[in-house]
Amino acid sequence: MAPPRKNVLPKPLPDGFILTDTEKKKWRLGKIIGEGGFGLIYLASQDVGRPVAGDTDFVIKVEYQENGPLFSELKFYQRAAKPESIQKWMRSRKLDFLGIPTYWGSGLAEYKDLRYRFMAMDRLGCDLQKVCEHNGGRLKKATVLQLGQKLVDILEYIHENEYVHGDIKAANLMQGYRDPEKIYLADYGLSYRYCPDGVHKEYKENPKKGHNGTIEYTSVDAHKGVAASRRGDLQILGFCLLHWLCGSLPWDSVLKNSVHVQEAKTRLMDKLPHSVQQLSASRASTDEVAEFLCYVKTLDYEDKPDYQLLKSLLGGDVRGRLDFSMPQGSAGEPSTKEVDPRTREKQKAGRAKGSSKAKPLAPEMDEEVQERVKSKPVPAHYIRGPVPTKAESQKENGLPAARSLRPRPGPPQTYREDSEDEDEDEDEDNSRPRPISARYLRGPPIGPRTQSKQKIRKRDSLTVTSARQERGSHPQRSTTPPDCDRESQTHMDRRERWDERLHNHGEETELPYNHRGSFGDWERSALRRPEQEAGPTQRKGQWLRYVFVGVFFILFLAVVQNKFKRF
Repeated sequence: MAPPRKNVLPKPLPDGFILTDTEKKKWRLGKIIGEGGFGLIYLASQDVGRPVAGDTDFVIKVEYQENGPLFSELKFYQRAAKPESIQKWMRSRKLDFLGIPTYWGSGLAEYKDLRYRFMAMDRLGCDLQKVCEHNGGRLKKATVLQLGQKLVDILEYIHENEYVHGDIKAANLMQGYRDPEKIYLADYGLSYRYCPDGVHKEYKENPKKGHNGTIEYTSVDAHKGVAASRRGDLQILGFCLLHWLCGSLPWDSVLKNSVHVQEAKTRLMDKLPHSVQQLSASRASTDEVAEFLCYVKTLDYEDKPDYQLLKSLLGGDVRGRLDFSMPQGSAGEPSTKEVDPRTREKQKAGRAKGSSKAKPLAPEMDEEVQERVKSKPVPAHYIRGPVPTKAESQKENGLPAARSLRPRPGPPQTYREDSEDEDEDEDEDNSRPRPISARYLRGPPIGPRTQSKQKIRKRDSLTVTSARQERGSHPQRSTTPPDCDRESQTHMDRRERWDERLHNHGEETELPYNHRGSFGDWERSALRRPEQEAGPTQRKGQWLRYVFVGVFFILFLAVVQNKFKRF
């Protein structure tokens, strides 16, 4: 007969079938009370002489021998969950209870050429998945936090014994058969020995093994194909707590696409704590779960978690009996995404009221964007009236700055204030061409004189200036003596004007044009024809000056020549 296919439910064994475990203990099978992914769950009793009672305290899991999940679970119990090991751990942690089912025995069996593997353990009660469905998908917040603390204790024990669970969910959390207050974490078919002999597995992504576990809750590491770790277990627990509080998860609508689920979980972890806090249901905030996941996010792949800190983040002061009754408002209470009808009507009325002022088809902006738009200064060329620099000048002069930015009715000149007029006058003065220096202008003709003679006059300017000062110091230079006739007076005036013209001509290249212009029109007319109006006495005086300058120049050359000879 061909061997059965793996990963399929085994053919049922007959009622009353007797099994013998490795320790030679016999077990009698009763009716089937459940089934897992690849196995069946039977009621069982150690009293093989009579039918199994309906209230027995034992069950037996049965799978084909070739299947792997029961073998993995069996190894976990044999290595890490022996009853004496659990009792020792509870005493060291001062715990009254640790929710790991008790392992009672295991072995192999054969029926109709089919080989089976079985494992006997404690009988458990209803799973929390049925409780959540009965309560509309949610549990009370106090109950969720208490469950989280109890599960942290269980995970700490498992992790200390080199294993991780890998498949935490409400369907694997079972109430005690005799005491519903006791919660057990069952089904270790996906348990993994992450630290064999104290050596942690290396972080290695393997897309071929990606998305292992229950898609709603499996860790981001499992989506990447990374071997399970302690931080992965805690992340799975965080997703479960969030689901029990809110009744849903952000990726519920994309569960058929594992990649989309992975992306949604990654976004949630990246945007903590806001991504979790915004999922808070009414009267049940998710702040504790947000802090829980924030701590998990800080863990590296091989880090050992601080389990006591995790328990305190979930509300270490939460005590009392577990209450699995329906949370208030779970059936008809709107979620965070829903809006109260009255609030929705007010929002619609507000939008309708403001629609006449708003531009059509304008995109909506959040408050931060609006504030940035409002605070952005308007360029000066879009403002009618004075530019912003004028506003600054008004502010310095004690005038309100708003007046320079807000246009007034009337013609443009009404915008000008006193300070603005002064500024504009200064601008006009600055815009006017400045007077050009006399040395850049070609002066009026002064007669048939050569350029060499003009240079001699420039050198002689100091002497002429001193002579003019001596004449100016005479008290009767500018007055007419009473006994002088008209001819002598005219001769003296002409001589004085000629001396002044010689002096002004010597300073022609040094004085600016506006200074030369201050002597009057008579100077310009005199400079046009100096030789035509010059008399004999003036020519004689001019000749003497030439002789004096020549002698001075010869002496100067002699002195310079003597100095060169010395060197």
